Amino acid sequence: MKDLYARHRAVLPDWLALYYDEPIELTHGEGRHVWDAAGRRYLDFFGGILTTMTAHALPDVTKAVAEQAGRIIHSSTLYLNRPMVDLAERIAALSGIPDARVFFTTSGTEANDTALLLATAHRRSNQILAMRNSYHGRSFTAVGITGNQSWSPTSLSPLQTLYVHGGVRSRGPYAALDDAEFTAACVADLRDMLGQSRGGVAALIAEPIQGVGGFTSPPDGLYAAFREVLAEHGILWIADEVQTGWGRTGDHFWGWQAHAAAGPPDLLTFAKGIGNGMSIGGVVGRAEIMNSLDANSISTFGGSPVTMAAGLANLSYLLEHDLQGNARRVGGLLIERLRAICAQLPVVREVRGRGLMIGIELVGPGTDEAHPQAAAAVLEAAREGGLLIGKGGGHSTSVLRIAPPLSLTVAEAEEGAAILERALRSV
Repeated sequence: MKDLYARHRAVLPDWLALYYDEPIELTHGEGRHVWDAAGRRYLDFFGGILTTMTAHALPDVTKAVAEQAGRIIHSSTLYLNRPMVDLAERIAALSGIPDARVFFTTSGTEANDTALLLATAHRRSNQILAMRNSYHGRSFTAVGITGNQSWSPTSLSPLQTLYVHGGVRSRGPYAALDDAEFTAACVADLRDMLGQSRGGVAALIAEPIQGVGGFTSPPDGLYAAFREVLAEHGILWIADEVQTGWGRTGDHFWGWQAHAAAGPPDLLTFAKGIGNGMSIGGVVGRAEIMNSLDANSISTFGGSPVTMAAGLANLSYLLEHDLQGNARRVGGLLIERLRAICAQLPVVREVRGRGLMIGIELVGPGTDEAHPQAAAAVLEAAREGGLLIGKGGGHSTSVLRIAPPLSLTVAEAEEGAAILERALRSV
């Protein structure tokens, strides 16, 4: 393992971070568990950053991939592609967007990049509204609208970005307000910002629950209230569902549905869980916007027959086994169990989340200051106990991120909570 780590450091860039003081190599998985190169088994509460959505080595998906790979692996979007059309039809129907069109990419970053291209081309404006503390990917344009400075390595951007309040409920100048007052204050801030902008704004892009930002979210209905203001100016709404989509939040299939009074977004981006580990991303949106490019555009690898076959099998399994309902039931039990544990621990400021998307924010005991060292220590202690979790947060990585596969059982939730309790108490 040390040899592999040395080779990694010698040939890959320094900014390509690894978890743990002694990084581990994951060699295989099954269900909600993975094994490292030393043969140690872990309960997986992070799913490769919310990507292994249903289960590791899900037979339905591995069979579909093998069968498609045995026929043809690649053709590009220049040829008719039955698996791509099949999956596009299902996603268009599930999106809630009328007269929807779908374009497939290979990642969430590329999906958001495409949505920004479509919105700015359609509106003839390079001005974008984004949320403070947000994260939308690693590309030049996605970094340019990312409000989380820990993930924004440059201030250069082809876009003019205006950052709006509202993505973080429990911190900032409006934290002390009740939900209705919080929403009203954020709407007033948005109106004020639009009143000071020069020219027309193309779109607002927002994660219904901020992922890298530490699983923070506004009160239900905030984006519906924003949408009323946006509609007055013809501004589009892009819902970044890369982490919240496919039923992970339990209460809804898409995160935007917590703000459903506004109706569906104009554009919706997706990735991660739909491929269950295969590289799928994409944009679904109104035909008027999706058809608005007036130049050639294709995707070499987006819509690959193999990844589309995986997505179809994975989506079918998720719907047939009601994994959204399982996320709601098991996630509800898990979050209440974690809240009971953390109520006794001064290092925990807040346990928040929805379904199987749960964050535990750590602070210095007796303070309100973020405590990234504690988060790193809990991450290590949880791994020692046989549990893999993630971390994130605003300007420091002080939030533990918990996002297991949606097929998690009650017994596994209890097991994971017990390991996490021991890890938190050790800190």
